[in-house]
Amino acid sequence: MIFIAASLCLQIVCAVHVIRSGRNQIWLLFIMLFSLLGCFAYVMLEVLPQHWNNRHVRTARAQVVGKVDPERAVRDAERAIDLADTAANHIALGDAQAARHRYAEAEAAYRKGLALGPGNDWGTQVKLAGVLFELGESAQALALLEAAPELSRGSEWDRRTLLKARIMADLGRSADARLLFEDVVERIAGEEARCHYAAFLLQQGDSRRARAILEEVERRAARMDRTQRAAQADMYRWAGEQLAELRRA
Repeated sequence: MIFIAASLCLQIVCAVHVIRSGRNQIWLLFIMLFSLLGCFAYVMLEVLPQHWNNRHVRTARAQVVGKVDPERAVRDAERAIDLADTAANHIALGDAQAARHRYAEAEAAYRKGLALGPGNDWGTQVKLAGVLFELGESAQALALLEAAPELSRGSEWDRRTLLKARIMADLGRSADARLLFEDVVERIAGEEARCHYAAFLLQQGDSRRARAILEEVERRAARMDRTQRAAQADMYRWAGEQLAELRRA
């Protein structure tokens, strides 16, 4: 009985804090539905200082906020545009929409940002190429990538190469795509490149190489902590399912 009363009091305190502090009222539903868990999440992710240097806290906060309030980044960007109709704010809106997989809206925002900008924002041009690819406009995406200035080798070069490999695969230029995938897959951080390459190899019927790539993903995932894996849970689930099918075969 005491536990129930204490839990109810804590829920009320947190709910009042949400209202008085002007935070997103989706938290009210989360607090009422999940009781102590909801209160704990609210305190950890909203009340306590956001500038903690603990990487796991920052990651956890981003994940929970993304689930509880997935539209937050979009709203923030739209409010920023209301205050200042600048290229940077439209590009931020494009980033937020792309993260929500709303590629048509992201394309419109990026194009508006480019129109307002100085005209040589190749970083945004590459982002635009990415959303065009997701929209099935691979030829346009490739034209944008190939018009961008050459970069010295590094993380940005690798990201562009991965995107180009995926575009080449979509355009049916399989030999070019494979060369690009092989060039970048061992260097780029994370397992996204390996998973995209494995998907390409499966489409090409090269199950042997695909299995080797997916087994590497499995080994690397086993060395990660739960927070790191949770950030891309769908990707790791797909990799596990594909690897299981290859092993059964």
